[in-house]
Order: sequence, then structure tokens, then C-alpha cells
Amino acid sequence: MPQLSVWYFRTAILFLIAGICVGLYMSITHQFEATGAHAHINLLGWVTMSIFGLYYAFNPMQAASRIAKIQYMVYTLGILVMGPSLFLMLTGNTALEPVVAVSSLVTFAGVLLFAVILFTRKA
Repeated sequence: MPQLSVWYFRTAILFLIAGICVGLYMSITHQFEATGAHAHINLLGWVTMSIFGLYYAFNPMQAASRIAKIQYMVYTLGILVMGPSLFLMLTGNTALEPVVAVSSLVTFAGVLLFAVILFTRKA
């Protein structure tokens, strides 16, 4: 399996753990304001990263490309910043809205890079 797939799967499981922790926190405290952050961490972190990892596992030539590694770094950075800042914003720290906005755009840039890989690279 390509190293990039391993990176994606390892990072995805860490996001799943983080998403479960957010869900447990909300359940224990009965404070559900951060439901959006919980969903983003799980869907963008766990599910989407697992799908990226599967794609690269089945396309090892693309996983070896420089753009694929850049895509991993950009996408991961976006979620690493967006998840906690969105959680904090939704739980009352509205000053983090610009951080959420910028990190959302960074995450989207990672998705766009993946689209470039899908549409321009040979399988």
C-alpha cells in the first residue's frame, strides 16, 4: 500500500477519535451547539480522508506524485484548523469566525487539488 494511503488512514482514525470525543462531550454536558463541528470532523476527517486513502491505495502511481502529497498536506491542515476553531466558534467564541472561514477555504483547496488529480492524472 502506498505510504500516502497509510498517512490518510492514520490521520482519518485520529479524526474519528476526535469526532467521537466531541460527540461524547456534547452528550455528557447536554450542550449540542457544536453539532456542526462534530459532523465536519467526522465527515471531512474520518469519511473523506478514508475515501482519499482508498483511492490512492488503488492508484499507487498517483499516490507517488508530488501533487498528491501537497493535496494531503493542504487538506489535512484545513481540517486540523477548521475542526477546533469551528467547535470553539459554535460554543461561543465568535471571534474565530475568520479562522473558520479561512480554514474552510484551505480545506476546499485540498478538495480542488484532489479534483485536479482525478481529472488530469492518468490512472
